[in-house]
Amino acid sequence: MAPASPSPSERPAPGPLPKAELHLHIEGTLEPGLAFALAERNGVTLPYATEDELRRAYSFSDLQSFLDLYYALMAVLRTEDDFADLAHAYLARAEEQGVRHAEIFFDPQAHTARGVPVGTVIGGLARALDSAEETYGISTRLIMCFLRDETAESALATFEAARPYLDRITAVGLDSAEVGHPPSKFEAVFRLAKEAGLKCVAHAGEEGPPAYVWEALDVLGVDRIDHGVRSMEDERLVARLAAEQVPLTVCPLSNVRLRVIDDLADHPLPAMLEAGLLVTLNSDDPAYFGGYVDDNFTAVRDALGLDPATLRTLARNSFRASFLEEAVREKYLKEVDAHEAGAHRE
Repeated sequence: MAPASPSPSERPAPGPLPKAELHLHIEGTLEPGLAFALAERNGVTLPYATEDELRRAYSFSDLQSFLDLYYALMAVLRTEDDFADLAHAYLARAEEQGVRHAEIFFDPQAHTARGVPVGTVIGGLARALDSAEETYGISTRLIMCFLRDETAESALATFEAARPYLDRITAVGLDSAEVGHPPSKFEAVFRLAKEAGLKCVAHAGEEGPPAYVWEALDVLGVDRIDHGVRSMEDERLVARLAAEQVPLTVCPLSNVRLRVIDDLADHPLPAMLEAGLLVTLNSDDPAYFGGYVDDNFTAVRDALGLDPATLRTLARNSFRASFLEEAVREKYLKEVDAHEAGAHRE
């Protein structure tokens, strides 16, 4: 006799939606516990007595107030082992959050300024990423970002220092304090990156105006816009983003923590989707902003009343917007479809 099928109440609930994460700063995954462990390992004294005291410092008035703490805590990252441990910690959490592919930002200038060679940073991250598929079931890409509040000359020097490691890098990006640092400032280094065969992305339209999004597209020639929420202030820009299906890597919990948006219930995500924009959800700097990527999915579901079909659209968008090869992209999209079928059987 065949065994009885489990009743609906006995079937395990489907796990998190399979998704890609495309806007994730690896330095922004430094949880207080790991920060204190690395500080002890490297003989670094943190200006906080306990993990709880450090967490209480995670209250930000704007992007700059976050960046001040973000850069200060990087002092604990010194060796290849430190960067490998940081990446492993993120990947373990990402696996639990349903991440199947991650395109990970890192900020070499924040480390070279402290005397840590770019090869140490890339070497440590690569050690973790090389085993990510086998260990966590996550494919990965690495995106080297330039700090926009540093000089264009510093960005060029950083790119040249990283040339021996470009086989490990898929794209370049642009991050850090946006206001007063337009994308056009970095036209030369993005041109070098394109000549080297790299993809290009840039933070634009987070605190900066829609004009920065236009510059990122027209001057830097980016493939994706990171954040881009202020694009909604410019109808002509919205029409272009929709027509060209330029991906936007939106980070809702980050937007609230950094006061880009006062209340998650007022987030423009529904309007962005309604306008036909290729929007993805991401966690940005999850150790600081209160949640990893699936936490962002849950938060917008609850605050904005998004239905399961919309959440699946966002998951599909994440793979569509990725820098994956087409065959791998299709494999992951089928996983989203299979998750939908499993959910319907519940």
